[in-house]
Amino acid sequence: MKRILLSTIALGVLGFMRPGFAADLPIYRKAPAVAAAEYDWSGFYVGAAGGATAFGNATANYSSQGGLGGGEIGYNWQSGHIVLGVETDFFGAAINGNDSAAVAAGTFPGVTAVDQDSLRWTGTLRARGGIAVDRLMLFFTGGWAYGDIDHTSTDPVFGIDKFTVHANGLTAGGGLAYALTDSLIGKVEYRYYNFDSYSRTPPTGALPYKVDSTYSVVTVGLDYKFGGQVVAKY
Repeated sequence: MKRILLSTIALGVLGFMRPGFAADLPIYRKAPAVAAAEYDWSGFYVGAAGGATAFGNATANYSSQGGLGGGEIGYNWQSGHIVLGVETDFFGAAINGNDSAAVAAGTFPGVTAVDQDSLRWTGTLRARGGIAVDRLMLFFTGGWAYGDIDHTSTDPVFGIDKFTVHANGLTAGGGLAYALTDSLIGKVEYRYYNFDSYSRTPPTGALPYKVDSTYSVVTVGLDYKFGGQVVAKY
């Protein structure tokens, strides 16, 4: 009987003490989500780029080869994964081509004059649009292109006719850009140029002709973005 009474008292004491024990236990909560740093493409940038013609058929009748180099300045706006921007650039160029092989092969019956084009420099003003995934962006671009093209027509009978064309036209292309650091961006870009055609009646008395100048160029560049930063994404 004594044992039963002591056991009952002990259980009662433990029952009274239990709420106190429960109150002292720690309460575990789920840890807050850790912010992932994602690159922000918004802001002004300046840079330099250089490259060469991607493949031939740069004019209506012959291929041109060569390189170009220069710089650009632009601005990007980013909303979500969409990046919109404007960019202008200027390149000095040494892209040359002539139709001497075609004339020698008799491709143009009755034509003995050899024509040569030389793109001296070019600039553009373009819109850009891209899709960014953190530090990687796929972009497309297009707009106005302009530049100077030296043309030389050498006729064995009528002599040399040389002049400069102040060309205007369109350009379009695209590429990949990657933020190497918060401020330095590397890129590879393809661009197609289509300048307005021009006609010429040589004052020397040689036959009139018309030239359509198009160029395909691949460049590699490095841009510096001002205010390079990353933004928190949860």
